[in-house]
Amino acid sequence: MSDLSTGASRHRAIAVMVRKHGYVSNEELARVFDVAVQTIRRDIRGLDAAGEVVRHHGGASGPSSVENIAYSQRQILNRREKEAIGRSAAAAIPDGASLFVNIGTTTEAFARSLGGHHGLQVITNNLHVASLLAGGPDCRVVVTGGTVRVRDGGILGPDSLTMLGQYRADYGVIGISGIDEDGTLLDFDSDEIRASAQIRSNSRKVFLLADHAKFGRRPLVRAGHISEVSAFFTDRMPSAAICDVLSAAGVALHVAAPDVRKRT
Repeated sequence: MSDLSTGASRHRAIAVMVRKHGYVSNEELARVFDVAVQTIRRDIRGLDAAGEVVRHHGGASGPSSVENIAYSQRQILNRREKEAIGRSAAAAIPDGASLFVNIGTTTEAFARSLGGHHGLQVITNNLHVASLLAGGPDCRVVVTGGTVRVRDGGILGPDSLTMLGQYRADYGVIGISGIDEDGTLLDFDSDEIRASAQIRSNSRKVFLLADHAKFGRRPLVRAGHISEVSAFFTDRMPSAAICDVLSAAGVALHVAAPDVRKRT
């Protein structure tokens, strides 16, 4: 069918467009195909279920297993959900705690929610987290050495790993790029995975933060298993299979509700 305003043909064209551009908003797709945004949302839900695209709040991205979505796009994707997750995890951190915080936009949302805390010491390999927290009088920030990854402010490499290994913190707060149905944690960058593993090894409790778009997303590199963390903070109830894994491992599940009054 040549009419892109009809179902099957439009679905194929949407998948091609999303894969080409990496991320496309629902509003842009509605304009291109001259249909209502509600129609595009239904299309995206179907394409997401079929594994053709990855559905996000406000748009869709391609399901790459080898390259993450650009940092500028990840900053706005599911922003309300990430803020809710960050608030929920921050509420579980007591005053006077020491914590690692790793690379990612969800951990950055967590850092923004620590403003009311007192007496914290934070060790991070994320320049954005360091910038968010360094101005507060009640938070001492240690930034690891290493090579700065310009695209997202991550600090990686042997020097970063060595410095992370010199500390033992009360909490390790980490993000992840994908969670498979069996609970396997997945990410794109081996250096980033090694840093996250070092944080997990040197933390008394580990908090994993991930929004619903990470469920079923399949980056290339294995980064551990969800049963290895102490608590999982997300914005939607995971599948029954993942819930069973969490329950069997004694991992606390926290489902945070986004503030629908806020606009992204």
